[in-house]
Amino acid sequence: MSKPLLIFAWLMLFCNFAGAQDRGFGLGIILGEPTGISLKGWQGRSTAIDGALAWSFAGKDFFQIHGDYLAHNFALIKVEKGKLPFYYGIGGRIKFFNNDDGGKARDNDKTRIGVRVPLGLAYLFERTTLDIFLEVVPILDLIPETELDLNAAIGIRYFFK
Repeated sequence: MSKPLLIFAWLMLFCNFAGAQDRGFGLGIILGEPTGISLKGWQGRSTAIDGALAWSFAGKDFFQIHGDYLAHNFALIKVEKGKLPFYYGIGGRIKFFNNDDGGKARDNDKTRIGVRVPLGLAYLFERTTLDIFLEVVPILDLIPETELDLNAAIGIRYFFK
């Protein structure tokens, strides 16, 4: 079994939460750059941990694992139905490139480790256990060199009862 699948299985096993989309554990998809599987576990009334296992479909072929600690502001934007919190946080990512070049990877194709600062909006439906989200994430890669990057995505998650 590959490392990403083991990490995903571990998260599924140890993130046993219950409830609606503003509490509990959610699983879904994230579309953008990169695209993949999204996970979110609420830790309190306004804090959560999220993560993703994602692949790039544009440009260079890479796989990314990221995780973030998020704080949600439910009072900033009021809506008639459901909830629309603004969220922000801090996290990290590891970005693995697919180097099928016989071990002659260029410096910009080496594994990267960086700090993420996610900023987003999540719509939590009133009568269902779904949420949809839109986020922009500035990233400061620290290894193998300091470099700025940006991820952006939309997604949907189902929260288990």
